[in-house]
Amino acid sequence: MTRDTKTDRVLGDATRVVQAGRRPEWTQGIVNPPVWRASTVLYDSIADLRANAGRDTHHRLYYGRRGTPTQWSLADALTSLEPGAEATFLYPSGVAAIAAALLSVLSPGDELLLVDSAYDPTRGQAMQLLKRFGITTRFYDPLIGAGIADLVGPNTRAIFLESPGSLTFEVQDVPAIVAVAKRQGLTTLLDNTWATPLFFPAIEKGIDLTILAATKYVVGHSDAMLGSVTAAPGHFARLRDMSFQLGQVASPDDSWLGSRGLRTMAVRLAQHQASALEIARWLAARPEVAQVLHPALPSCPGHEYWARDFKGSSGLFSFVLNGGDERARAALIDSLDLFGIGYSWGGFESLAIPADPARIRTAAPRDYAGPLVRLQIGLEDAGDLIADLEHGLAAFRAAL
Repeated sequence: MTRDTKTDRVLGDATRVVQAGRRPEWTQGIVNPPVWRASTVLYDSIADLRANAGRDTHHRLYYGRRGTPTQWSLADALTSLEPGAEATFLYPSGVAAIAAALLSVLSPGDELLLVDSAYDPTRGQAMQLLKRFGITTRFYDPLIGAGIADLVGPNTRAIFLESPGSLTFEVQDVPAIVAVAKRQGLTTLLDNTWATPLFFPAIEKGIDLTILAATKYVVGHSDAMLGSVTAAPGHFARLRDMSFQLGQVASPDDSWLGSRGLRTMAVRLAQHQASALEIARWLAARPEVAQVLHPALPSCPGHEYWARDFKGSSGLFSFVLNGGDERARAALIDSLDLFGIGYSWGGFESLAIPADPARIRTAAPRDYAGPLVRLQIGLEDAGDLIADLEHGLAAFRAAL
């Protein structure tokens, strides 16, 4: 929670996402900041043009690539959701945000410590993009905690976290890792897409750069690509300079969709959380399911850190089938009616995909009793989704 500067009242999450980023000079008396589309910005004179070129262009019209009030409004709103943050930069996708954040803190010869449970495209950037620039990567067990100190070498410059992890949802001991990083002078980056700042205020927890694939819960409707990086004090200037050099800019239309989605994010997250927990607990009692990988359940590795550090849980989790093979898993997923089959998540519709972490994990491979299925629980009635999954599990049994 944060305080209203006018009344000194503590504001709740639903109020914060409604009020954030709506400065009067950007809304101009209407409820939603309008869509400002621009490339060229006109000046009154040569003197005016040259004066603007020498000023800080943050929140100042200069050229379309530097943003308009549409982008500034969403960036300002995301910053206000992270107590203690300096500022936020927007990107055309979450992957673009990850790349800019990494390049803003790493140089040739540096080493990155990257959690082994990271989003696959993050891993791809480390092994391809960063490698081409002479930056090495060492992967670490997501449950390493303070033991990460043993991996820090003379060239280590940054630690990248994702908590919970992609596909297998291990929850990291973020405070312990942050403490090591601060002692060693390392920069910490966190992919916080699963929790958002409403469930895990990353800057307040000591993270230096917190990243969102805003395509997910911020937009919330599966109709726009968007990313963001919010920086702790002292880290924004390098992030912004690198992003300008890379020519990164989020479109005003997508930024507007992000601002619109943000207004309902708190209530949507509450529903995602409630439905996902109901379904996860139902799955945990099924004989066809060996394990449910939901951070709010004790069966999930690192659950104790979730219980200590998080304010809630979202709608994405996996479950492990009790035996079976690829054919049986496909029979389950293909038989579902209410769950779409597709990438991404965080929208209003439920999704199901096969999860295969073994093909990419190197530092912390894990054995599971059977294939994994990842579920995105949308905003449909939980009872209807359970009935659909029951039908799917019957198809799974028939395929064994």
